[in-house]
Amino acid sequence: MLSFLLRLVTWWHGQTVGTQLYTWRKGQKVGEDAQGNVFYQSRDGKRRWVIFNGEAEASRISPDWHGWLHHTWDKSPADAPLARKAWEKEHEMNLTGSEAAYAPAGSLRQAAPVARKDYEAWSPE
Repeated sequence: MLSFLLRLVTWWHGQTVGTQLYTWRKGQKVGEDAQGNVFYQSRDGKRRWVIFNGEAEASRISPDWHGWLHHTWDKSPADAPLARKAWEKEHEMNLTGSEAAYAPAGSLRQAAPVARKDYEAWSPE
């Protein structure tokens, strides 16, 4: 019951009831990415949207699906996958604000900040 109420009034826990009804009535499933996000388009092909698997975080969408969502190309990555170069890294969501975010060696967020040897505090004489 709680999950239904969350879906009724919030969008960040997945699809709302309105989105679910719209998807059921007018949506046509196009494909799914590695994270379990499901991509749809309207039957006439003019509107495209994604139903997130879990938290709705836009940076979780890979570049190929992002291009399809924004009409950069007509064929979906399920139909015509993008060619990957050997030097390309796998897509990773934006980790800013999370525990896994990058923290440089001198950061206060490090468990044990590194003592700096290239800095000497000024003290008046």
